[in-house]
Amino acid sequence: MKIAVVGTGYVGLVSGTCFAETGNTVTCIDIDQNKVNKLSNGEITIYEPGLEKLFIRNLKEERLKFTTHLAEGVKDAAIIFLALPTPPGEDGSADLKYVLGVANDLGKIITDYKVIVDKSTVPVGTAEKVHAAIAANATCDFDVVSNPEFLREGVAVDDFMKPDRVVIGTSSERARKIMGELYAPYVRQGNPIIYMDEKSAELTKYAANSFLATKISFMNEIAQLCERLGADVDMVRKGIGSDDRIGKRFLFPGIGYGGSCFPKDVQALIKSSEDVKYNFQILKAVEEVNEAQKLHLIPKVKKYFNNNLQGKHFALWGLAFKPNTDDIREAPALYVINALIEAGATVTAYDPEAMNNVKNLIGDKIAYADNQYTALENADALIIATEWSEFRTPDFDKINALLKNKVIFDGRNLFEVDVIKAMNYHYESIGRQ
Repeated sequence: MKIAVVGTGYVGLVSGTCFAETGNTVTCIDIDQNKVNKLSNGEITIYEPGLEKLFIRNLKEERLKFTTHLAEGVKDAAIIFLALPTPPGEDGSADLKYVLGVANDLGKIITDYKVIVDKSTVPVGTAEKVHAAIAANATCDFDVVSNPEFLREGVAVDDFMKPDRVVIGTSSERARKIMGELYAPYVRQGNPIIYMDEKSAELTKYAANSFLATKISFMNEIAQLCERLGADVDMVRKGIGSDDRIGKRFLFPGIGYGGSCFPKDVQALIKSSEDVKYNFQILKAVEEVNEAQKLHLIPKVKKYFNNNLQGKHFALWGLAFKPNTDDIREAPALYVINALIEAGATVTAYDPEAMNNVKNLIGDKIAYADNQYTALENADALIIATEWSEFRTPDFDKINALLKNKVIFDGRNLFEVDVIKAMNYHYESIGRQ
């Protein structure tokens, strides 16, 4: 098939590349000329494991191309995906100006039947708004479909190529048939394509992310209780995770969730509920717990240093909101950094992928290390904010030699308590003694 993808951010670039990988011809469209030039020249603009190999291959095979011209990009496409930003407003609502702006332009451009697909995470009712915006100018038939993405940063290529499920919201048999043909190569192992109405598809994405955010916040509350009662959250996690009604995933306590999806989607679902006069109490609590959890380590740090961090220097391992990504949106590490600086401390940080993004955001407010060990030089303690694999089994001889004090505050429970204490560290983690 010939496909157009409007927007070359995270979702657009992963989707476009993976569609091309199964033989489709894909044109990705973006208003950023600099980004389009980079992509056209083989320079990938996001970090995602496994993506670059597919990107280069399909670029060379000319199945994947980039342009800034909307009319040129969609002219021959049977399907047009809208993978545009929907940033949260001050009230938590999703801003649809980019989606509806492109929809308005498409109505003036298309001259034959197209399937226009909302790939962005959008509130319930957006498909109707997109349809109305296109219909205001269109002179040909078209259908609008909701097809939410369920990509996890760090494993997005696998998620796209081998999805657990594909959700397609449409009331059109013509569009349903076309979308089914497009996704058939990705579900050959029997995972379902679930067809539903557009509104249900839109709500499915918000419901999925909000439920996972709820699991995380619930376990963080259990961790808080463990610390006060003398229980071990790792044991509790294993005890409940073995129940297949609960499952093992998203039960690891830490210093909160971040990223581009969970915070935004929880806020948006709360706002959508308020718009229809419903008080979604659980999600409000989820959001409140998560905001507090991001700073959970700070009182522990202050207590150890007798409530005086003035002049103290800390090593920070991890800046991305999760491992295997360079995404720092709503990253707990940023909250930790701000709290330490406000208390008069200094920070040297290391992250395998996210340091440039942090530099662009906060500049020289902190120092940046070449590797995880140089970050430790002259530090009064180590704080761990992201669970990168390379942090899990470090060289403790190097740590001992570089840290001024054998003190670690672990926001991701990377180390076994007994092992680390046997090395005479002062070690504090989440939900464990």
